[in-house]
Parts: sequence; structure tokens; C-alpha cells
Amino acid sequence: MRVNLCQTVGLAGEQARRLRERLEELKTNIFTHGVRFYKGREVVTGYMYEELYDWDLYFECLFLSYLGEPRFCRNNVEMFLDEQEESGFIPRTMGICYPKPRHHFKPFLAQTALLGCRQTGDFRWLEGKYFDRLKRYLHYWFWHCDADKNGLCFWDGSDHSGMDNQAPRLGYIGRMEFEGVDLNTYLVRELYAMEQLALALGREEEAQGFGDRGRELEEAIQRIFWDEEAGFYFDRSEITGQLNRLRTVAGLLPLWLGTVPAERASRLVEEHLLNPEEFWLNYPVATWAKNEKGYYQERKGGECTWMGATWIPTNYMVFHGLKNQGFSQAAHQLAVRTLEMVLAESTTREYYNGETGAGQGLSPFWGWSSLGYVMALEDALEYDPTQLCRSGDMVTLTDLEPERSGL
Repeated sequence: MRVNLCQTVGLAGEQARRLRERLEELKTNIFTHGVRFYKGREVVTGYMYEELYDWDLYFECLFLSYLGEPRFCRNNVEMFLDEQEESGFIPRTMGICYPKPRHHFKPFLAQTALLGCRQTGDFRWLEGKYFDRLKRYLHYWFWHCDADKNGLCFWDGSDHSGMDNQAPRLGYIGRMEFEGVDLNTYLVRELYAMEQLALALGREEEAQGFGDRGRELEEAIQRIFWDEEAGFYFDRSEITGQLNRLRTVAGLLPLWLGTVPAERASRLVEEHLLNPEEFWLNYPVATWAKNEKGYYQERKGGECTWMGATWIPTNYMVFHGLKNQGFSQAAHQLAVRTLEMVLAESTTREYYNGETGAGQGLSPFWGWSSLGYVMALEDALEYDPTQLCRSGDMVTLTDLEPERSGL
């Protein structure tokens, strides 16, 4: 389905002009600076310094779907799967700029593969080695990253999670202690993505196994991470068995699954997400609760701060969580405020100050922050490209096509 973004979200005049210019800038930057040849493949990165990352890829490919560009889903996924070790381990970066970390690829590979296959209708490239490698990569998570075998996996410190400097929540590299609410939410979705891929490949028995494992993991998230007194989901230490009671955006991410019990979802949203002293800043969503010890907005030195600043990928996951759980008004407000924030800057930025809306980090940036421009569109169309069981056409934008004059 081809749509005009500006018209669909009701932008006109100067705002529409700014949005069209921003979309054009993103497209130019992606195909001028972001597309690279690496090990014989044309791949994409959201970074001027050309590093290739794990979860970034999924969000970059979601935006690229609006440009009718599915090829990078396959190319980048194949590239990372070709790096797989015998154990199933896949490094979360390609090590172009820095040595490859001993961090396993975050659970987004199957979701990225499914996103691409849905656009092209071609699942055949996964038959044989690549589907088997996806299975081994997923098995690595549950075999090597779940020491107490309760079904919940742990991060290797905050850097592994992608929320780089949330060390009070997850420790530093080598800690390998905290079962992440975010990590296990991603793993549920990855299991369901594998279920869909297996069904498309005619592997019904394997599909059933992935689906069953996903439902078991959802049950564990609800049973172990939920704190009834606080009304929030917290990470858990495998060493002490205790919850690490720090309120961060990770605790909101189970909403993305759309299966949080109604009473719990209401408490998450009404007591925490919409609380201006916690996550609902002028430009939500804070990645670290405002009234939590350690909160700050402005970056220190060359770091990327997740101690309160607003990041578009977490906004995007929370937005779809709100939609999935029936909080339509809150989702609409989040989409509107996010669009206002990204349009107010002169170019797309890596992340933003949630109190002032000022951009921070890389400039210009054409990676996952691009999704800030389409959340309002997805809200208006009731469209969710992250839905794993979705059917129907993918949406592409007409805003970048030459305007026609005449009749």
C-alpha cells in the first residue's frame, strides 16, 4: 500500500515541507553513506563510521521497508550468520571500527529475516544452512546465557544490552548476572518469529516447538519479573535471586508483547509511563526514571547516555506496546510528541534530551531515529510492521516521489 505520510498525519505548509526535506535527507544519507559493500555483499549501516550492529539493523530495516527496500534484511542477516561459530555464537558487531566483543547477537535476527521475507514473499533463501544457523544462534542464548536454567536469559553487562551505560541495572562487561526484562521480551518475539519462518518453510513440528517455548517464556516473565508492590517489571539477579528494583524503560517493554494482564498493564501505564516524575517528560519516553537515582539527560564526554535521554527505538517499542494493549490515546500522544521532537531539530539525531527535545549524539544520523517520523503514520493507519503474524501489504511512502502538476 502506497501512502503520503504528510497527508496521512495531517501536516501542511511549513511542517510538511520540513518533513519532506527530512525524508529526502534520510534517503540520501542512507544510500550515499549507509550502504556499503562488505565481504561481497551490499549491506546497510546507520553510522558514518560504518560499524554494523545487531538490534540497530532491525529498526533500520523497518524504516527501509517504507522505501520499498527489503534487500538489506537478507544481506545483513546472511552476513552475520556467516560469522557464526560452532557453538552458535554470533558477535553483535562486525568489528569494523573496534575489536569484535564477546557479546552474542541480540535477539533480532529472526525478526529481521521475517520482515524481509514478508516484503518479498521469498523464504527459500533460509532453507538449509541459514535456518539451521538461526536455530543454533537462538539455542546459544538458552544454553549459555541461563546459568540457573529457569528459562530466563542474562545480559553480559549493560553494554551488551545496547543501553550502554545502564551499569547500575546490569553491571559492566563480564558481570553476566542480570536476567533482563528487555532481553527476554526480545527472545519471546524471536521465538515467535522463528515459528512463523518455520511455518513458511513447511516445518510444522519445529514451528510448534518455537511457539510453545515462546509461551513458556512469556509465563516466566510474568511470574518472575513482576513486582506487585511496585507495579513494575524488574530485572533479576541470578546470583541472589532478587529483583534489581530500578525503574527503567526496559520494565515497560513487556507491553510490546501485547499479552500483559490488563490490571498490570494499567498500572505500568498509569502509575509509571504517564507519570511526569518518571517517564513522561516533555518529550517522552525517559530511558531511566526521572526520580530514580542516577538520572541525567545531557551526555558526559563521548558517551551515549541511556540514563534518562529519549531514544527513538525504545519509544517505538513502547508505542506499539501501548497500541497492542489498548492504550490508544497514550500511543497517539507519544507518536505526536516524538514527531514534534525529531522535526524541531535541523537534522536527524542519534538520541534526544527528553526535557528540552534537543538532539544529542551523532549528527547527521540516518539509523533507527528515522522511525520517529513514521510513528504518527502507523498510529493513523493502525499499521504495525513489527507484528509477527501480520498479513496484508507493507506500507511504502509516496512523499519522495516527484510531485505531479496538471490535472
